[in-house]
Amino acid sequence: MSKNFYITTPIYYPSARPHMGHAYSSIVSDFFARLKRIQGYNVFFLTGTDEHGQKIQRAAEDNNKDPLKFCDDISKTFKDLSKTLNLSNNDFIRTTETRHKKSVEHLWKILEKKKEIYLSKYSGWYSISDEAFYNNDEIEDVDGHKICKLSGSKVEWVEEESYFFKLSKWQEPLLKFYDDNPNFILPETRKNEVISFVKGGLKDLSISRKSFTWGIKVPSNNDHVIYVWLDALTNYLSALNYPDQKNDLYKNFWPADIHIIGKDILRFHAIYWPAFLLAADIQPPKRVYGHGWILSGDEKMSKSKGNILDPIEIIDKYGLDPLRYYLLKEVSFGNDGNISNEKLESCINSDLANNYGNLCQRVISFCEKNVGMKIPIVGEFVKEDLEILDIYKSKFDELKTKIDNQNINFYLNFIVEQLFRANKYFNDQEPWNKKSNKNRLNTIIYVSLEIIRKISILLYPIIPQSSLKALKIFNIKENEIDFATIQNHKFLPSETNINKIGILFNKFNK
Repeated sequence: MSKNFYITTPIYYPSARPHMGHAYSSIVSDFFARLKRIQGYNVFFLTGTDEHGQKIQRAAEDNNKDPLKFCDDISKTFKDLSKTLNLSNNDFIRTTETRHKKSVEHLWKILEKKKEIYLSKYSGWYSISDEAFYNNDEIEDVDGHKICKLSGSKVEWVEEESYFFKLSKWQEPLLKFYDDNPNFILPETRKNEVISFVKGGLKDLSISRKSFTWGIKVPSNNDHVIYVWLDALTNYLSALNYPDQKNDLYKNFWPADIHIIGKDILRFHAIYWPAFLLAADIQPPKRVYGHGWILSGDEKMSKSKGNILDPIEIIDKYGLDPLRYYLLKEVSFGNDGNISNEKLESCINSDLANNYGNLCQRVISFCEKNVGMKIPIVGEFVKEDLEILDIYKSKFDELKTKIDNQNINFYLNFIVEQLFRANKYFNDQEPWNKKSNKNRLNTIIYVSLEIIRKISILLYPIIPQSSLKALKIFNIKENEIDFATIQNHKFLPSETNINKIGILFNKFNK
């Protein structure tokens, strides 16, 4: 099996500053990237910004800026957010880069050469906000405006000359592709939505516009700009230096293992993208995962509604790792979720401060007083020791399988359960009452330290800064973290020094 792993976020549309939804997609992607790395995979993790289209052009005009200068400024906020979120991405791509333009032009020429593209006239409903075309049955009247039922965005009637991609030709091949690759679209509910839509009949897709100029020109006709989604989706290839298919990046990492996206852009990734690739004789990605929205109250966040949650404000108040932990644990992956100060504070206090942070502090403090800050020589394991240690080995394969199917909730629930058991073990074993039995005292301390090590490794992809601080207890550095070692009962070398650490998480008082 290949030990290469390619994961992408959506490339974000920089018509406004980033919000919590952008942060969520990025944090989830970073979680999988970090987890795969400590499993020994060579990971390529991509994020970036989608900078073309009518929406960007209008936003730039509204701000009296040149479109590229506008994109430079807004794209920088997304690049800065990547650093603020402590993302481990290998690359940040912008669709205004020369490398991307070359890829898009090459893909267009292939589709044109294969006669997958033709010139005609488009008339229909178009959303500038979504940069998407919609059918009549997807439109409704709200307060005198035509609105897309799916996104709530305003649409307008457009009639203009356009190049079309023969999407209708790919209806049956797409259905066969979904059938042959049952895990291509996850979660299952999203797959059912896509298959139902495709079975309802695909129409040829408009893939160029003449009514604005901000974008990549059609190679054979400079009067036309390439439709933003054909342009944007190609970023997943251009970051691998496509069209050079002999370079190491492309050879090692295409097809992508997973595109992490929001459910609102599922159609583009699960229908248009594989159709473009199949038509160009390029293998589609292995998986598209459409997660839910982070809601503000009960509504999707949007600039027009004025209900944007700023991740920077949350991080400034509570810290980065608590936000990462909350989003991964409290939002059921695949479904919509929301965030509130009250829920976040409760999560920090119960899981992070009480269960994890307090466990580390108690055990280290006990080590300092009883074994001189050294890993003790372990005695014989008794039933209670093996019960808490064996779970990491017996559940190891299931953990890997679940996470390979993006079951974040199983992974987090396992950690929470083990934190509870670790604290209970330390309390029940009462090492403070075993000082007359040095062998037993040493074994309880050893087991407790091993559990802290195992849990800190499991937590690393979720709260990397805090778990690395905890792993300093054992002098384990980031490049030494090995997921497979959680199965080992006696990993820690006896009589080596351990270190004190400060408080991992501060509690928030009501």
